[in-house]
Amino acid sequence: MTDMTITYPLGSSLYVNVTNRCTNRCSFCIRNTQAGVGAGISLWLEREPTVAEIIEDIEKHDLAEYKEIVFCGFGEPMFRVYDIIEVCKRLKEKQEVSIRINTNGHGNLIHGKDITPLLKGRVDSVSISLNAKNAVEYQAICRSDYGEQGFDAMLDFAAKCKQYVSSVVLSVVDIMHEDDIKECEEIAERLGMGFRIRHYA
Repeated sequence: MTDMTITYPLGSSLYVNVTNRCTNRCSFCIRNTQAGVGAGISLWLEREPTVAEIIEDIEKHDLAEYKEIVFCGFGEPMFRVYDIIEVCKRLKEKQEVSIRINTNGHGNLIHGKDITPLLKGRVDSVSISLNAKNAVEYQAICRSDYGEQGFDAMLDFAAKCKQYVSSVVLSVVDIMHEDDIKECEEIAERLGMGFRIRHYA
């Protein structure tokens, strides 16, 4: 078994780290300054863990102790959506567990098709990083591989997720100007989604 950090507790949740690949290079990303979350934890992977390794690592924990399992590590988890869905399927076959995916919303761009139907019955919540009130500012902050297209694609992904997932939340980082945060909240309200302000640390 690998000694890479695949799972790590944070607050009341168990986080799952499945890839270091990402379509954004956000100016505020913790990867720019730290190797991981918390003292002595590195989330840089020597390779991407297999489905079997992910499940084995999750099952080392007493899942009853956690509010939810969150796919969110040092990369964009939707690169591995098919593997994540397989993990979710196996976990939910064994016990009642709440599963969230934290994503930049580029899953459909990554795979070249709509992957949101795969989430139905497997994923309970999706948190999508909004991070800007328009495409120009989004690209300046997030430096997406897809350019300004990444912003509209992210919002479209969020809208499609609503058809299959009970909770869809758009989030921003609290380093943004108060007025910009308010405009982002209005976007979430207009789309009928939740809104969350993430603390930058």
